[in-house]
Amino acid sequence: MQHYNNKKIDAGLLGKIVLARFLELPLRTFDCLVTQVELSTGFDALRPWVTVSQLEGAQVEHDAGEATQTQVSPVLGKIHDMKNLYPGTGASRGLMFLYHCDSYVREYRFDEEGVSLMMSRPDFPAELAGVLRRLRLINTRNRLTHALMQAVLVSQAAYLRSGQALALLPMTQAEISARLRLESNLSVVADPGRISRLVRVLSIALPNGETVPMGGLFPKPRQVHCHFVDHVIKMEKVWMLQEELREPLTDGAIVAILECEYGLRLLRRTVANIRHDLAIPDFRSRSQRMNYLAATEGFTALLPLTYQVLRTAVPAQSGVYEIRAALGSPASEAKVQKTFVRAPAGWLEKSAPPGPHSVVYIGSTGDLRKRLGDHLRGSSDNVLLYNHLADGAARVRFRLVSEGWRWAERDLYRVFCETFGTPPLCNRMSP
Repeated sequence: MQHYNNKKIDAGLLGKIVLARFLELPLRTFDCLVTQVELSTGFDALRPWVTVSQLEGAQVEHDAGEATQTQVSPVLGKIHDMKNLYPGTGASRGLMFLYHCDSYVREYRFDEEGVSLMMSRPDFPAELAGVLRRLRLINTRNRLTHALMQAVLVSQAAYLRSGQALALLPMTQAEISARLRLESNLSVVADPGRISRLVRVLSIALPNGETVPMGGLFPKPRQVHCHFVDHVIKMEKVWMLQEELREPLTDGAIVAILECEYGLRLLRRTVANIRHDLAIPDFRSRSQRMNYLAATEGFTALLPLTYQVLRTAVPAQSGVYEIRAALGSPASEAKVQKTFVRAPAGWLEKSAPPGPHSVVYIGSTGDLRKRLGDHLRGSSDNVLLYNHLADGAARVRFRLVSEGWRWAERDLYRVFCETFGTPPLCNRMSP
């Protein structure tokens, strides 16, 4: 006898699921959807009750005198310093965000009484009901995006102006959610889950032209501490060249510098853990040989390994790259246990006790964007690496190498093994 599940999903729960998926749409897909909706016959039928407008306070590039873009940008928009944008005016303070596309600031205003009356008719077409739902979803996403951007312009102003990682302030998505929910003029619910889904697919351009993932604007305290420790250890080389230091800094010395120079109080054990997370050996190893930190000089900052980042921040050029995976993902833990290999330490966001490193793969390629995309899709013939990327928390950094990128990979691989005593977890053989 067959048993059928007659239970239906609650309408409220179904609406939340639909909204969650809608918030995760890449920008180009979102723009195409807005265009399709506005060109549909259903939208034309609703025009007497729907007014097309723009979010209050939002500006698009061509509205501010910029050149209109002929192709939809995968970047949400660019931040401008008002002092540089309008020289000679009183706008000497503050930042302004200019969106790259009209669809990113679209807002539909409804004659709610007329819409309700129309929907109450028994012959109301299902097609029009679908168009109405999509219009409201567009409103929700754009309103939440705009409110989020305005909050970020205030809370991370120092970083957005300078682009310097040390200027980032700790601010979790839960904190920004609580801040937005206190605003009476925000008509949508800004819970942490919605914000998390939205920022995964958004990137913005800083005044210096650098493109950054929006998720990076919400660092945990641990991530901010990593930036400071990394900065001090990088300055170590400068100080030694200037003969201000005779040998590399111990963890205790780093603790003292952070407290004296930046007012940041960390335990020596915390600094040691962060060093491991950043794949930086101790001071003895740094004084004896070329270490992994020196070998990776010139690499980019760590970027989320996502399709959005590949499109906006990774060029289709040759180079060498490093992939880091997060500790504790179910897929990676299961695979590590199965192969009886010790799992590496979690990278920046993780506070678990560190292992020797968090780097799981070192590689090189003639086309960074394509090769990293192959890793994400699981088409690079490396099942173990794909399992570590399955939870979506992996990060990547790279260095462009025009010639001899295979030799650059071999050198980097060799130094890694010398520094940590073991190859990266997912490198199955020496390059």
